Amino acid sequence: MTEIDAKTDALVPAWLALPDVAEMLGVEVTRVRQLVKEGQLLAVRREAESGNRVLQVPAAFVGEGRIVKGLAGTITLLRDDGFSDEEMLEWLFTEDESLPGSPVTALRENRGTEVKRRAQALAV
Repeated sequence: MTEIDAKTDALVPAWLALPDVAEMLGVEVTRVRQLVKEGQLLAVRREAESGNRVLQVPAAFVGEGRIVKGLAGTITLLRDDGFSDEEMLEWLFTEDESLPGSPVTALRENRGTEVKRRAQALAV
């Protein structure tokens, strides 16, 4: 869990507070915190409407009552490549014409094999 800069923050179109993620997944907030700790989700501290800095997860990481398929494996690969949380978010949300779209869009469209292949190639 980290703070992110404005450039990376701007790449992510929508964010969810942990209680919202918990509701979407049908689990307790403590389980969402555990998923973040285990590396299955990325959460960063951002300023909420209240002005407080709270942990938030990119909304694109959750869909249809579950974490997007392939996200956890991709996070693991990027972490093994030495990426920080901020670098992972930047990579996941940066448009790539050769995909096409961003890696997170490809994961949401069930094109995770190509995303993971690219993440593995970053280690070379």
